[in-house]
Amino acid sequence: MYEQKTKETDNSVVEFIESVESPKKKEDAYKLLEIFSEVTGYEAKMWGPSIIGFGSYHYKYASGHEGDAPLVGFSPRKAKISLYFATGDNQRDEILQRFGKYTSGKACVYINKLADINIDVLKELIEQSVHFLKTKYPN
Repeated sequence: MYEQKTKETDNSVVEFIESVESPKKKEDAYKLLEIFSEVTGYEAKMWGPSIIGFGSYHYKYASGHEGDAPLVGFSPRKAKISLYFATGDNQRDEILQRFGKYTSGKACVYINKLADINIDVLKELIEQSVHFLKTKYPN
């Protein structure tokens, strides 16, 4: 049976941010913590060793695979800051056009620093992602 790797933990969010080596990334991480907390209304929790997540939802795919994940989150990684938003929503791509300088993978949006993006658009992405996932996975 599949064992989900990224689970909510009791690890300290502040201790994790304090372990970030780059002073600028650490500063950006605290700003992101403030923004995500304010927009979602959820307390920050560590998911696995390096993702700071907000809220959670339970998903179940047609394949039978299921698990829990944060509604939104971020991780101040060494190379870039990873932002986690819902996938599968067309609105995300439209909003990202106004976001600023970023790259993206399947589920992540990567930024170098907060100064590269529009904070109001970040807040819009957070709200849109939470709304989309709560609608898609109401329980």
